[in-house]
Amino acid sequence: MSREKKFVTCDGNQAAAHVSYMFSEVAAIYPITPSSTMAEYVDEWAATGRKNIFGETVLVQEMQSEGGAAGAVHGSLQAGALTTTYTASQGLLLMIPNMYKIAGELLPTVFHVSARTIASHALSIFGDHQDVMSVRQTGFAMFAEGSVQEVMDLAGVAHLATIKSSVPFVNFFDGFRTSHEIQKIEQLEADDLAPLLDREALAAFRNRALTPDAPVARGMAENGDVFFQHREACNKHYEAVPDIVESYMAEITKITGREYHLFNYYGAEDAERVIIAMGSVTEAAKEAIDYLMEKGEKVGIVSVHLYRPFSAKHFLAAVPKTAKAIAVLDRTKEPGANGEPLYLDVKECFYGKENAPVIVGGRYGLASKDTTPAMIIGVYENLALPMPKDHFTVGIIDDVTFTSLPPKPEMALGDESNFEAKFFGLGADGTVGANKNSVKIIGDNTNKYCQAYFAYDSKKSGGYTCSHLRFGDKPIRSTYLVNTPNFVACHVQAYLHMYDVTRGLRDGGTFLLNTIWEGDELAKNLPNKVKRYFA
Repeated sequence: MSREKKFVTCDGNQAAAHVSYMFSEVAAIYPITPSSTMAEYVDEWAATGRKNIFGETVLVQEMQSEGGAAGAVHGSLQAGALTTTYTASQGLLLMIPNMYKIAGELLPTVFHVSARTIASHALSIFGDHQDVMSVRQTGFAMFAEGSVQEVMDLAGVAHLATIKSSVPFVNFFDGFRTSHEIQKIEQLEADDLAPLLDREALAAFRNRALTPDAPVARGMAENGDVFFQHREACNKHYEAVPDIVESYMAEITKITGREYHLFNYYGAEDAERVIIAMGSVTEAAKEAIDYLMEKGEKVGIVSVHLYRPFSAKHFLAAVPKTAKAIAVLDRTKEPGANGEPLYLDVKECFYGKENAPVIVGGRYGLASKDTTPAMIIGVYENLALPMPKDHFTVGIIDDVTFTSLPPKPEMALGDESNFEAKFFGLGADGTVGANKNSVKIIGDNTNKYCQAYFAYDSKKSGGYTCSHLRFGDKPIRSTYLVNTPNFVACHVQAYLHMYDVTRGLRDGGTFLLNTIWEGDELAKNLPNKVKRYFA
């Protein structure tokens, strides 16, 4: 019996919350940008009486801090309730002490993280992988998605696998770029996922719950005579995780028809230059790969889904045997290290192998810095050099330590039939809200695919906003800002002098200016470069 496809227009946070609600009995929450809306959706659904797959309403408790939320999750899990939380950035770091305990006690849970920058020389609310990379030592399995559809498809795998393996999971996707990007996607329902739940493993978890009816002591202090031995006792649980996750991904592939593995390869079968990356950049890279393959170039990408435990066996099977040069892209920075985490993991997999490819590492996308297909093409060009640059940066011009690859001109590589639009506005002037409505109307009432992403500064209300919208007949993979719009609307006339609002506007495109100037006054106030552009 084939299942009926149901489409929904939503962002990554809503997709993660939708799936996590099904598998949760308790949610201990504390808001932090950009994860807050996940908890808000769960709270709203609980208030309206929505049922999880056990026929119960989720108990939602807002705590006084992220540390409190993590403590509540830990206590609730020890009492035998499936419990979840949602966080990012410093909020995730405040959970680290409890994360060690939860992992050490083999308590199944999923922390959903909209991965975000950690404050260093300055605070940034935007997205990269610095926070999730700071918890990779806690013993949590780590599972990544690169698009809103992947969040919908794979968030359930984290919940199913944690119950079966008893290893807790961090399920993460890029803050803002995936968490707040609105896409029209296929929705999974409880009927799709509930049959996959391992009821025996769930019963075993429930039977381990602390109860006054059968008292036991847990989490005691241990001395050096036994601690080491007991610490090693968890090994077999971690060794089982990759195969458990792979088996659940195979089930999702059967349900959706979209193929998922621990490491997904995309590109030429005989690729000689390969990128390894995780998160939203993998979608933009596919556009660059299609463009280069049309020109006969042998390139590809391996998208990482299960990052911890890192299965070298599955990873090496995904990389084409023809690969001569590999670039590993990390969305984080570890000053003073020999390289960023994913780069070091990949190098270790090839250590001692005969005819191993040249492996270089690069950083990209810190604090949501835009990463476009043109930049990915630059990475492949670097790999074609006799001695590719190592420890490079992409998407910036580093004129201090000269780490950056040479910038390339932007080009429109998305589907030709896509309509792209940009709207400049002020925070809280209604521009973003109106565009969210427009995208939902088009997504829910036409057979077009749509995408909306909203760039704003951290002042939010009263600050600069720019809405980036795309519509087309095929699924949209362009996980970067609109650089070559068909339509530009500028709702703040002062922006004409502050920003290059007409930049990239296509031939035959449309420019809409919301202004109080008229006639001669308009002619006088329009900047010369804008007049020249229109002329």
